[in-house]
Amino acid sequence: MHKSIYFLMLLMVSCQNNTMKITSSSIIPPVAKKDPTTINSPHGASRQDDYYWLNNREDQRVIDYLESENKYLDTMLSPTKTFQAALFDEMKSRIKEDDSSVPYFKKGYFYYTRYEEGGQYPIHCRKKGSMDAEEEIIVNGNELGKGQSFLNFYVSISPNQQLAAIIKDTVGRNFYTIAIKDLTSGQMLGDEIKNTRGSIAWMNDNQSFYYVIPDPKTLREYQVFWHRLGELQSSDELIYEEKDETLSIWISKSRSDGFIFLHAGRTDASYGFFMSADRKESPRLIAPLRPNVKYYADHARGADLHIYTNWKAVNYKLVRTRFDQTNFENWVDVIPHREDIFLEEVAFFKDFLVLQEKEKGLAKLIVKKWDTEETTAIVFDEPAYYAGLGNNPAFDTPTIRYSYTSMTTPASVYDYSVESQEKELRKIQPVLGSFDKNNYITERIYVPSRDGKEIPLSLVYHKDKFKKEGTAPGWIYGYGSYGYSMEATFSSTRLSLLDRGFVFAIAHVRGGQEMGGQWYEDGKMMNKKNTFYDFIDCSKWLQNNGYVANDKLFASGGSAGGLLMGAVVNMAPEVYRGVIAAVPFVDVVTTMLDETIPLTTFEWLEWGNPNIKEEYDYMLSYSPYDNVEAKDYPHLLVTTGLHDSQVQYWEPAKWVAKMRTLKTDRNHLFLYTNMDAGHGGASGRFDRLKEIAREYAFAFDILGIKS
Repeated sequence: MHKSIYFLMLLMVSCQNNTMKITSSSIIPPVAKKDPTTINSPHGASRQDDYYWLNNREDQRVIDYLESENKYLDTMLSPTKTFQAALFDEMKSRIKEDDSSVPYFKKGYFYYTRYEEGGQYPIHCRKKGSMDAEEEIIVNGNELGKGQSFLNFYVSISPNQQLAAIIKDTVGRNFYTIAIKDLTSGQMLGDEIKNTRGSIAWMNDNQSFYYVIPDPKTLREYQVFWHRLGELQSSDELIYEEKDETLSIWISKSRSDGFIFLHAGRTDASYGFFMSADRKESPRLIAPLRPNVKYYADHARGADLHIYTNWKAVNYKLVRTRFDQTNFENWVDVIPHREDIFLEEVAFFKDFLVLQEKEKGLAKLIVKKWDTEETTAIVFDEPAYYAGLGNNPAFDTPTIRYSYTSMTTPASVYDYSVESQEKELRKIQPVLGSFDKNNYITERIYVPSRDGKEIPLSLVYHKDKFKKEGTAPGWIYGYGSYGYSMEATFSSTRLSLLDRGFVFAIAHVRGGQEMGGQWYEDGKMMNKKNTFYDFIDCSKWLQNNGYVANDKLFASGGSAGGLLMGAVVNMAPEVYRGVIAAVPFVDVVTTMLDETIPLTTFEWLEWGNPNIKEEYDYMLSYSPYDNVEAKDYPHLLVTTGLHDSQVQYWEPAKWVAKMRTLKTDRNHLFLYTNMDAGHGGASGRFDRLKEIAREYAFAFDILGIKS
C-alpha cells in the first residue's frame, strides 16, 4: 500500500475517536518513498537525490503525498483550530473593511481603489473632474475573482483615459491574460491576449501597446510584441527577442510619455533600448551589456536621457546623455557617486526631480529643481522607519506624494508642496480596535557580526507586555538576497505577537541593499554565507542582551529568505525554538544545474554557475537540502504553492522528506502546500490572514500560549 494512502487511513481512524489525544506519538507523519536518482555535474561530481521523483506534479503519487502532508498538518494543529479562528478574527477586526486609497489626479480624472465590506479584492474606480462627481467603476476585483481560487490583477489606463487594460492571472504561475475595456461605453472589447507577463506600455495613439511574453518552460521574459486593438494575438508583431538566456526583459514608458523603454537584465547587469511612443519602430540601443553594470533610462524633457546606474558607482549615481550619443563615454554626472550615500531611486517631474537616498540604512527624500543647485530635504526622525516615493503618475505637478511608515506608525500618505515646502498628511492607514502607537517602542541597533561589520537590527515591542529580562519570546525575520531591502514597516497582524509579549526584529543582513551597493555585493555569490552568519549573529545578540529567552526565539523568511532559514537551521539549529520557511529556495545546486527550471540561468550571477567547479562547491557547502544531517532541529513549518513559478514546490517538499528521515528530535516538522496558489500564497486579503493565523498558532502552541 502506498504510504500516503496508509497515512490517510490512519487519520480517518484517528478522527473517528473523538477522545484520542493528538500527539507526535499517536499520529504517524507521512513518509515519502526513496527512489534514488543520480545527478551529475559537468565537472564530474555526482550526488544522489532520493526524492527527485517529487519533481513531477502530473504524477498522482506526488499529489497524494502533498495532500497527505497537508492532512498531517491539519490533524496535528487541530487542537489550535479554535485559537486560529480567534487569531483570524482578531487580525481581521483591525482592518477597515470598507477602505479606500488616497485619490490621484491624472488628465482630468481622480483615480482610486476601494474595498467593500467582506470583499477580498480591490475595486478600481475614478471620478471625472472632482471627487464629488459620479463614480465610474473600472473593474471590480470581487467580480473578477468570482469562482476563482486565486486572482492577481493589474489595470493600465490608455493615454486618453478612455481604455483600460485588465491584466489577470487566475492560477498563480504568473501567466497573465490581457483584456480591454472601453471606459466610455463600459463594454469589453474583443481583444484577448494570453500567456503574457503582467504589464503593458501604451502607445500614444491609444490604439496599440507593447507587451512581454515569457518562455513557457523557463518563464524567462524574452519577447516583446506589438498589438493593435481589434486584431488577433496571432497577428501581433514581434518587436524584440532577447537571445541571451541569462536575461529577462520588461517594458516601461517615460515620465514625459514620449518614449517606450525596453530593459533587459539579470541580477548583476542590465541594459536597455528606447523607442518612440508616437510610432512603431525598432528598438534603439542605449549602451551595450557590461558585466556588473546596471542602468535604467528615463526621459523627462529636452534632448537628454537620464540614466540611473551603478557604472563606476557601487552606490549608484544619476547621469545624462543625448539621444544621439548614448554610449557610456558620453554620460555626464548629474548626481555623482558618493561613498556614504546610497541613491535608491530617482523620480522625474516637469520642473524638478526627487532623489530617494539612504544613509546608514535610513531614507530621506531630496527635491532638486532642474538646472539649479537648489535642493530641499524631507527628513524623518524615528529610529527605524521606511520613507519612499508614493504613487506619482502626474508629470506636471507642484506636489510630491510620498509614503511613510515605521514599526509603530501605520502606513501614511503625504503630499509635499515643492514651493511652500509644507507637507500634508492625506491618510494614515486605519487600525481599528484599541491600537495606540504610544504603547509600542521601536529601536534601531547595530549588531557586531563575527567579521566586524555592524548589522542593522530593527526592533519593536509593547512597552508594558514586553520585559527585557531574558525571558521574553521573540521573532526575527530576514531575507538578504537580490539587493532587496527589508524595511522597518508597520504590520497590524504583527500586533498579535507584540500584544502577547513578543519582541519582533528585522535583521538587515548582507545580500540586501539597506546599507548600499557594497552591502549587496558582500552577500551574494562567493560571499553568500555572510547572509547566514549575519542572521545568526543578530539572533544570538537578542538572546545575549536580554531581549529574548534562549529557548523562545522563532525565525521566519520566505523565498530566498526561506533559503536563509534552511541554512541557519543547518548551521545553528540550537539557536531557534521554531522556524517558519515560506516557499523556501533550498535545493540550490540541483536547481542551478537545471537550465529548464524557471529563472535558473537568470540567477547564475546571484548564486553561482554550477558549471564552474569552485562555484558549484561553494553552493553545495551551504545548500540546505544537501546539508541536512542526523541531528536535532527546531520545530519547522514549511509552506509552498503547487503553482509556484519562482521556487518550485518540489524543493520544500524534498527538503521536508529528507529531514524526516534524518532528524533526531521529536519536534514538529510540517509541510503545507497551497494547491491553488503560487509564490505569493493566498491572493485574497482575508485568505492571507488565515495563513498568518496558522503560522502564529504554530508558534504559540509550542510556547504553550493558549489565547
